[in-house]
Formats: sequence, C-alpha cells, structure tokens
Amino acid sequence: MHNPESKKDPIELKSPRELELMRNAGRVAGLALMEVQKLVAPGITTKDLDKAAERFIRQAGAKPTFLGYRGYPASICASLNEEVVHGIPGKRKLKDGDIISIDLGATLDGFVGDTAATYAVGEISEKAKELIFYTKKSLDEAILLMREGNRLGDIGACVQSVVEPRGFGVVREFVGHGIGRNMHEAPAVPNYGTKGTGIRFDLGLVLAIEPMVTAGNYAVKVLDDGWTVVTKDGSLAAHFEHTVAVTKSGPVVLTAI
Repeated sequence: MHNPESKKDPIELKSPRELELMRNAGRVAGLALMEVQKLVAPGITTKDLDKAAERFIRQAGAKPTFLGYRGYPASICASLNEEVVHGIPGKRKLKDGDIISIDLGATLDGFVGDTAATYAVGEISEKAKELIFYTKKSLDEAILLMREGNRLGDIGACVQSVVEPRGFGVVREFVGHGIGRNMHEAPAVPNYGTKGTGIRFDLGLVLAIEPMVTAGNYAVKVLDDGWTVVTKDGSLAAHFEHTVAVTKSGPVVLTAI
C-alpha cells in the first residue's frame, strides 16, 4: 500500500539497529506474501487470501499494518486484472486467466515491512505474462540503484526505461514512499522521473519501491468504494513492491525471503 499524498516531512535515516528491526518486520511480510501465493488458484476467494495472510502475520507475533489504516477493512489489498492497487478482499472467486496483485504489510517491534507482487491465476495470456515480467524486472533493476550518492529520480527513470519501450504505462497518481516506524514516510517515490534529479541517497535511507504498470494508458480512477484504483481504459495492471535500504554494502531488500 502506498500514500497518494506527497510527504514533505523530514527524511528519517535508520540506524543499523533499526534496519535490523525492519528486516525482522520485512521478513514476516515477505513470508506472509509467500503463504498467500501458495493459495492463489481458481476458485479461492480474495477474502480467503486475506484471512490466510492475517493468520500468518499474527502467528509470527506481528500485526497486519493495513488493517484499520485510514479505515481500510482488510489485511491485504487484492487487486484483480484492471485493478491497479487497493482492491478490497471479498467474496469474488479467482478464475483461470485472471492476474491478481497482492499487497500487504506487517508491523513488528514498532517497524513496518511492506511488499507486493502480481500472480497468474491458472493459464494467462501472453500479454499478461509480459506485463508481469517487465513490472517485476523494473523493480529488480530499480533496487540495484539504491546506493549511497544516487538520486531519487534514478528510480523512476529506471522503471520507465524498462516498461515504456514495451508499450506499457507507468501510473502517475500513486507512488512509492519512505517507510520505517510508519508505513508512509518521506519521501514520495514516483515510478517516473529524470535520472540525476531529486534527493541524494544517504546511508540508512529506506524506501518502499513499488512500480504500478498498466498494459495500456497510465490513467487511473478510484471506484466508489473509495479505495480500489482501476485503469481508466480497462487494461490489465501489475504491481510489485519491496522495502529496500541503502547500506554500506549496497542495497538490502528488507522484505526478501
């Protein structure tokens, strides 16, 4: 999950001890996402996936970060097909050919881990496979740029360079974010931008990088439930996210398993 508002608060760099705590929270989030992935199949409801995630997070001694956040009613976001982010779990059953983006967070010892991925349900189209592949690739390549001295604009420029040549769109209205004791901290992390611009990365910076990519136009709208974001043109969307730290030894993915 990410914040549609641009945060202008001071950027809080994390100490090695705080990064250790964030790694613990991130690991719970990553493992919870893996548990949900195991259940993704035709016939299961998005509510079933939500319950499984909440159960795993709580059994790990953590709290589901999303549940109750600004009134959000679930522990995961489950966004199907043309839904980009913030899909609310419910009675809908997954069916063969769907793609589903799962986004979740875990809070442990006062720190948050936030992660997301898009999965195939049964056999999906070649276009959907390509969308998922390049969205993940854009995140993987952006993570490599989380090094001291690089700049915020490098992240967005990287995402664009991976997906736009394939004819995909990069969502503008929703962005990644800083993360730590709060799920949403400064700075906002757009998935578009100009290399060499924006704030310079310092040791201890932690960002939730989360490309949101569409198979068509990047324009989106929010449905009447006040949460679910969909593509305006009805095209498919994919979403991947990791919580990543800038350290002396390079990028560290805190939500990796």
